[in-house]
Amino acid sequence: MNETIISNSEKDTFEFGKRLAEAAKPGEVYLLDGDLGVGKTVFTKGFGKGLGIDTPISSPTFTILKEYDEGRIPMYHFDVYRVGSEDEMEEIGFFDKIDSGDGVTLIEWAKLIPGIIPENAIQIVIEKKPEKGFDYREIIVN
Repeated sequence: MNETIISNSEKDTFEFGKRLAEAAKPGEVYLLDGDLGVGKTVFTKGFGKGLGIDTPISSPTFTILKEYDEGRIPMYHFDVYRVGSEDEMEEIGFFDKIDSGDGVTLIEWAKLIPGIIPENAIQIVIEKKPEKGFDYREIIVN
């Protein structure tokens, strides 16, 4: 999947996340990268809704991992912004989640742990383009 989506609002970003989740399969890993405040958590909220998760979703910046079991498949949401090393991810249970194959994993700030990312992960980069408007985003999927 190579695709660029234009988002002009939080709603657009949310809806794109929701649409991707509706087709998500157990075992898939999604990497979310972009600057602070670009919309990674908004995308994740939409993704959760697309899986049928009604629990409020927030970024696990300080807990590093939040698990959601109520949807059609479990969702594991990692935020590795504050992780000190790739070795620390093993202590958190990272490999248990991505190797289990029973849920879908979203990793915010994945570029900080490149050595442990699965080869088949789906890369999503959200970029601001201020010259095109305050809410304008390009969401690049590879």
